[in-house]
Amino acid sequence: MTKTTVLVVDDSLTMRSIVSAVLQSDPEIEVVGTAGDPLQAREAIKALNPDVVTLDIEMPNMNGLDFLEKIMRLRPMPVIMISTLTQHGAESSIRALELGAFDCVGKPAGGVSAAEAFAELPAKVKAAKRSRPRQANLAGRSPSPPGQTFEPNGRVVAIGSSTGGVEALLTIVSRFPANCPPTVITQHMPASFTASFAQRLDRFSAAKVTEAKEGAPLLPGHVYLAPGGGAHLEISGLTSLRCRLRDGDLVSGHRPSVDRLFESVSAAVGAEGVGVILTGMGRDGARGLLAMRRGGASTIGQDEATSVVYGMPRVAQEVGAVEKQLPLSRIAGEVLRLCNHVMDERV
Repeated sequence: MTKTTVLVVDDSLTMRSIVSAVLQSDPEIEVVGTAGDPLQAREAIKALNPDVVTLDIEMPNMNGLDFLEKIMRLRPMPVIMISTLTQHGAESSIRALELGAFDCVGKPAGGVSAAEAFAELPAKVKAAKRSRPRQANLAGRSPSPPGQTFEPNGRVVAIGSSTGGVEALLTIVSRFPANCPPTVITQHMPASFTASFAQRLDRFSAAKVTEAKEGAPLLPGHVYLAPGGGAHLEISGLTSLRCRLRDGDLVSGHRPSVDRLFESVSAAVGAEGVGVILTGMGRDGARGLLAMRRGGASTIGQDEATSVVYGMPRVAQEVGAVEKQLPLSRIAGEVLRLCNHVMDERV
């Protein structure tokens, strides 16, 4: 068995030891080295050629974001960011994901043990090794013009994503016009990150993007992002559709769950739904997307070539939930076509 080799980079000796111990507990992972700052890390990468790097965002000599940008420009490789669960940490984490980081993991905080905080880290490291290192290119991204033609047809768009979803969602939502169909999104993300991510999406979209609130009406021109961690985002309503935040157990390993979102959309609007499943680890969303398709909704899956992790879309494809599989660059255009938008040729 070939082990996944990892370089752990953090200015805290304690944190380097904790992260290393968590990773070494998995027999398929070998920590081949550690570094206390980006200058040491640069030499260690050259000498050790690790499969994956874990990288602290806040470090001396050069911060983690600057170092990540250099890695992705000069020597693209899978990087998992280790971040504080603060507002600043959340904003930095979102930027790191845009720059090409595979994923972000929050440091232990608020009584959460290291074992709990880093429970998914070994699995993410192994998935990162199999992923496609990439550098996001935001230079040409700008919101769609606000005045494009749209004849509302009552359709509701539901999107589910996980690892790699930040860049995928930015690509799609930045192409939505100001009068886009009402859109609900569940993205697997730490609770403290989703507010920053919603703000980031809003800056790049002509539509209004917010974290979903209990009872918020679903309106054209609005995109609603599930808050991380606390509840499942669903939609419901007889005379008017609204966002609902539901307590409950983990579903498909997650709360909020893409399955719960898709199933609620299927129950609420049936054939008037448009479901989209994007890049991500695991199988969350496949069952719900199948329910949508069986209910007459249009369903789209991101293809393998453009997925950072072809996990969720693959399972959805295998169970027959995906009506049409498309590269990321074509998904926004197809969604808007299904919802009677007339878009320019940039989509």
